[in-house]
Amino acid sequence: MSKPQVSIVMGSDSDLEIMQEAGKALEQFGIHYEMDVTSAHRSPERTAEYARKAASRGIRVIIAGAGGAAHLAGVIAAHTTLPVIGVPIPSTSLNGLDSLLATVQMPAGIPVATVAIGKPGATNAGILAAQILGLSSESLGKKLSAHKDQLANSVEEKSKKLKMTLGS
Repeated sequence: MSKPQVSIVMGSDSDLEIMQEAGKALEQFGIHYEMDVTSAHRSPERTAEYARKAASRGIRVIIAGAGGAAHLAGVIAAHTTLPVIGVPIPSTSLNGLDSLLATVQMPAGIPVATVAIGKPGATNAGILAAQILGLSSESLGKKLSAHKDQLANSVEEKSKKLKMTLGS
């Protein structure tokens, strides 16, 4: 099996159901990935070590999902030069708004690309990671173009179906 190029990490195993969506998106493009759990608050040294060693293991993009205070993506970004994509997890009574704000409000110099809250965000994180990797892979670029074409075709099909249903 090929070495993973993307690492998907989450603050808790309770985030797995959401973060698996990033994995599904990566699989769609044939991208190998790994998954792990580490916490910015409960295991800060482990998190820093994970981030510092990711590039030397062949990782090229990190997707980090966390809920609540959601500092995981930012802490990882502070310890690596790899692109980090943050996925806010809806884990509190605020339905992920707290996670979104914590993930997106990074200080200048520590960028974290932040996607939507929950499963749609995890899917988009996987696609964004593929787009980053696609910058240096013509074959992956073609797969991404085909994906965009598929999205457009599905809209056309839905439009035709709706028009037939409405008799227009």
